[in-house]
Amino acid sequence: MTIWTCAACAIEHADTEQPPSTCEICSDDRQFVPAAGQRWTTRAELAAAGHRGVVNELEPDLYAVDVAPELGIGQRGLLLRTSGGNLLWEPPGFIDDDMVSTLRELGGVDVISASHPHLTGASIQWSHAFDKAPVLVASADRQWIRRPDEVIELWHGTREVLPGVTFAQCGGHFAGSSIAHWQAGADGRGALLTGDTIAIGADRMSVNVMRSYVNKIPLPERAVRRILTSIEPYSYDRLYGAFGTIDTNAAALVDSSVHRYIAWVRGDVPDEPDI
Repeated sequence: MTIWTCAACAIEHADTEQPPSTCEICSDDRQFVPAAGQRWTTRAELAAAGHRGVVNELEPDLYAVDVAPELGIGQRGLLLRTSGGNLLWEPPGFIDDDMVSTLRELGGVDVISASHPHLTGASIQWSHAFDKAPVLVASADRQWIRRPDEVIELWHGTREVLPGVTFAQCGGHFAGSSIAHWQAGADGRGALLTGDTIAIGADRMSVNVMRSYVNKIPLPERAVRRILTSIEPYSYDRLYGAFGTIDTNAAALVDSSVHRYIAWVRGDVPDEPDI
C-alpha cells in the first residue's frame, strides 16, 4: 500500500494500491486542479527529487519548518515550543528522517494541527513519527479529512492545547478555519498563528480574509465580522501567516484591514470619478 500525496497541494491521502481519481481539496472551488491535470507523488519520489527540510528560528521558541525546493502550495510549517510540550502547526507535506531528528533536538512534537484543510500536509505521517501525537481537526472541517486515522481528534469553538496556546475557530475561509494564540509570543506581547484564516498582504502592512484567494471569491460581511469577534479576546502584536510575518502592530493592522474589506463589500466606498 502507498501513501499518496497530491502533487498540487501536498496533502497526504489514504494508503491504497492505486491513487485516488481526484483530490477533493484541489477540486473544491477554493483551490484548483492544475491545467496539466491531477498528479500524485510519494514520499520516496519527493526525496529522490531532492526535497529536504529547512528549519530556521523565527523568534525564541518558534521555528519555521519549510521544505526545499518548494512543495505544493508552498506554505511554511511552524514548530512552537512551550513548557508543556510542542505544537507543529501547518505540518509540511514532506517528512524524512533528518527533519524528524531536527525537531527531536528541539523537543519533539506533542500536538499537530493546521489552520484549515489546505495546510494539513502530511499530518498523519508526522504524528506517527512522534509517538502518534494527536492531530487536532476542527469538527466543522471533518469532511475534508483525506487520510483517516485514530490519532485524529475533533474539536470546536476554543481549546487550550498547551500552556499559553489557545485555538480559536473563526470560520471564513473554511467553516473550521482557526488561529492559534500564543500568549508568550513577541516578547510577551502575544502572537497569532493564522495560516490563511487571516492572510498577510504582499505589502506586509495589511491582511485579507477570503473564501478563495486563488479564485478571488470574497466572504460576506457576516463571516468577516465573525472572524473579528473570534479573535477579539486575544492580545497580540505579531502575526505569523502561511507565507509571511507582520512583526509588530499586527492587531491594529488586522482591525483596519478587515474594516476596509467590510466597507468595500458593503459598497460604502465612493465610486471612482468619471473620466
